[in-house]
Amino acid sequence: MQAPEFWTRDGALARSLQPLAWLYGAAGRLRWAASRPWRAGVPVICVGNLVAGGAGKTPTALALGRALTQRGIALHFLSRGHGGRLTGPIRVDPDRHQAADVGDEPLLLAAAAPAWIARDRAAGARAAIAAGAQAIIMDDGFQNPGLAKDLSLLVIDEAYGLGNGRVHPAGPLREPADVGLARADRVVLLRSGEAPAPISVPIATMTPPPLTARLIPADDALALRGRRVLAFAGIGRPQRFFHTVRELGAELVGQHGFPDHHPYREDEIWRLVELAGDLDAQAVTTAKDAVRLPPGARDMVTVINVALAFDRPDDLDQMLDGVFGTGPQ
Repeated sequence: MQAPEFWTRDGALARSLQPLAWLYGAAGRLRWAASRPWRAGVPVICVGNLVAGGAGKTPTALALGRALTQRGIALHFLSRGHGGRLTGPIRVDPDRHQAADVGDEPLLLAAAAPAWIARDRAAGARAAIAAGAQAIIMDDGFQNPGLAKDLSLLVIDEAYGLGNGRVHPAGPLREPADVGLARADRVVLLRSGEAPAPISVPIATMTPPPLTARLIPADDALALRGRRVLAFAGIGRPQRFFHTVRELGAELVGQHGFPDHHPYREDEIWRLVELAGDLDAQAVTTAKDAVRLPPGARDMVTVINVALAFDRPDDLDQMLDGVFGTGPQ
């Protein structure tokens, strides 16, 4: 989805939708009250967010996966498979599945470790455990009560914050901020160098304090420095990608944002590539977008890969020690 502009400010339209937001929030509370979460026999780490759309969950999940791999833990990823037609539980096979089958994020996860999609998260966890998972990292699912979590992280994009602070449809929140933050074990504040958005909740003074992290482009992206580029992205907040392109030192001569998980048509990519050619520029996009490109168009677009890096890795290690014991194995 593409977040409407009015979600960023507390205007008349947002206030007029507040009665529906109360109903949405009440439905969520009833869902949790009626739930009986299934507890897996292995640690379950959930990476979620409070707002609709992307906040950096998948890069955070991948960074946690790298940390667990360094500890010698056989981790499996678990996702709903948003945007895919399959309901699971099914193990993602990048050689066989397309984004239309399993969603775009699971394809990125499966390139790093075994990944599963399942609308029923508990069923997906059972399948992963049966396949040898010693730990499960959930990409999203913070608001899903079906599977008990041993560690719940909320990722907040510092430049977007919590929007206007209202619950859907009056704002971007999936649940009231105070309710979600009370259920979270830790906040991950994703910084991009953009101006921070005002956040009414005092996140910086939370105990324990938030983990801070940044998205670092891969070394090969440095080749774009000084180059003319046309950037496009169908992610939760395309502006974050456009900012990354500028930070690389590229000359951004065009930018095109699409809704999150947008399924690209071949003619759309051809138009973007042709426009880039007219501007004497290179078309660039994100890794998440790349898995949704038509096969014939992938060689015409440069992919900028990024990885999430925590500002204080020792804080991450201490947090994981509380779940898995002390230090790498």
